[in-house]
Amino acid sequence: MRKIAVIMGSDSDMPVVERAIDVLKQFGVPYEVHIFSAHRTPEEAALFTKSARKNGFGAIIAVAGMAAHLAGAIAANTTLPVVGIPVASGGMGGIDALLSTVQMPSGIPVATVAVNGAANAALLCIQMLAIEDADLAAALDAKRETDKKKVLEKDAALRESINK
Repeated sequence: MRKIAVIMGSDSDMPVVERAIDVLKQFGVPYEVHIFSAHRTPEEAALFTKSARKNGFGAIIAVAGMAAHLAGAIAANTTLPVVGIPVASGGMGGIDALLSTVQMPSGIPVATVAVNGAANAALLCIQMLAIEDADLAAALDAKRETDKKKVLEKDAALRESINK
């Protein structure tokens, strides 16, 4: 199974990254976590990214706040799928990071999830790996069914408590 790289621009992004790691662990997907800055360590970020495919990665999650150039810098150096997680930091609540992450030029795509949307970023990468991994696809189907049952149980409990 291919690995997922999770790259954050700063260690202050770790609380968001932990939610992605939890999902990757839940599905048994191997991963590596790194700190590379698009601005302070551009050469290291490019070197890692350019060799990611040959080093066994299937997708890359890029986590950054504020100017959030990391996802674009990574995507410029690979044809692997890149999923950007804009982080709520600074004074704009993450809208600056969201706009920076989603506004990529034609030819350099970055899939972008919600601000702090680490669980969905991990799930999206897992779905990509599941295209060629039947066991992973089955695990995703099972999660969806479990999630459905939880909602229906909550609905039944709510109806029972309110509709007396």
